[in-house]
Formats: sequence, structure tokens, C-alpha cells
Amino acid sequence: MTQRIVLFASGSGSNAARIADYFEAVEGVEIVALFSNRKKAAVLERPQFKEVPTVVFNKVYFNSSAFVQALEGFQPDLIVLAGFLWKLPPLLVSKFPQKIINIHPSLLPKYGGKGMYGMHVHQAVYKKKETETGISIHYVNEHYDEGQLIFQAKTALTTEDTPESIAQKIHSLEHEHFPKVIAQLLR
Repeated sequence: MTQRIVLFASGSGSNAARIADYFEAVEGVEIVALFSNRKKAAVLERPQFKEVPTVVFNKVYFNSSAFVQALEGFQPDLIVLAGFLWKLPPLLVSKFPQKIINIHPSLLPKYGGKGMYGMHVHQAVYKKKETETGISIHYVNEHYDEGQLIFQAKTALTTEDTPESIAQKIHSLEHEHFPKVIAQLLR
């Protein structure tokens, strides 16, 4: 029986593409849809998603029961937020308990919450002169970055690190670990 993944992404889609590449070689797992809240998101142009059904949506549709029904139509075993920036509506979270995961570019609970994504997180880590940072993969609940932790990976920081170099270290961790954690959850 094929395991079905639905990806949500808002931006360039490097994590989404890495996940698609990883599962291209895994039998029994399929990316069945790509959802994005931005019609000009670069992820929609990535070659990995040329044959994958895409759904582009606005805030009104996203908060409707019709959106949940459309998502249910793809029969996802796992919904993966890969650089998706909107908070999920309660109806969506309640329909898919323990089936929605997110990746966050810090060691939660540090540097989580509304507005804490991408370079905002890396700049905050830099300003606090942290000696380590990392990634957190967690289940999604009704609050930003507060769902049950599934996995964390750390990387050391030095006084030479900048927000940009921190971002590179985090991207490396994301690309290395996110697909593997997804595979473990689908077992």
C-alpha cells in the first residue's frame, strides 16, 4: 500500500524539493500534492513538481471547510510543512491529528512563535551569541511551534558565524534529516 504525502510550501521550496528527490527512490511512498499560499512561489516551478497536482490558495479558502475537504480528497498519510509560513486553522489541525509535521530552524522552544522563521530566527540566534543552534521537527497543533517534538539536530556556532552562515548550517541539517524523519514516521 502506497503512503501518501502532501507538501505545503510558501517559498523557494528547497526542503520540498529535497523531500521529493529522496522519495523518488523509495518504493511505496508518493508525493500526491503540493499546496502553496503564493501563486508565484518558486517551489511551484521546481522540476520535481511538474507532474504533481498543485493547489494554490488564499486566506479565505484556507480557512474554509472546502479547503479541508479538498485536502482530504488526496487521502494524505502525512502532511509536511516544508517552509510554509501560515498558522494552520483549528479545523485543519483537528481533522488530521498527529498527521501534520513542520520543520523549524531552531532548537525549540527557543526562537519559536509568530514571526520567527527563516532569517528572523538566524538573526536572533546571532544577536544572542548562541554557541549552538539546530532544527526541530514537530507535530503541528493549534499554536505556532508548540506541537510535540519528534526530532532535533544541533550544530555548533563560532564567533565567526553570521546570520548567513547560520542559515547555511541550518539548511544542511534540514536537507540531511527532514526526509529521513518523514520516512521513519511513515513506517
